[in-house]
Amino acid sequence: MGVRSDLDADFDFEIVDEFLDHYSIMVESMEIMILDLSKQRNYQRSVNELFRVFHNIKSASGFLKIMPMTKLSSFVEDVLETLRNRDTPINEETTNWLLNISDMYVQWQDDLKLDKKLSKIKYSLLKIPDLDKN
Repeated sequence: MGVRSDLDADFDFEIVDEFLDHYSIMVESMEIMILDLSKQRNYQRSVNELFRVFHNIKSASGFLKIMPMTKLSSFVEDVLETLRNRDTPINEETTNWLLNISDMYVQWQDDLKLDKKLSKIKYSLLKIPDLDKN
């Protein structure tokens, strides 16, 4: 029995199904937004949209008591808030970190689909990159 079974046991099917649908859309859009953060003309739009994605995942996963997802989303949201307060594209280190974060959410999406326990957060994701390094 995995995370999906736990959700189905604790919450109405429609709530879980709606979360999974929205989660899938948000996960699929992450990579493009992350890559756009390295482009000056797309930076502000992408950082704001990416912030909203992580905020929405944090809120929904908090409601559903998916704590690893809630905690990582909150952590990333804080970093994105810092990035929202600047107007220069992100560096390669930050891009790679965010892409690795995105991969974690893809893994969790697979865990949900296969009704497995959520994969553990990789320790390397908890090290914030040097946001100012060019």
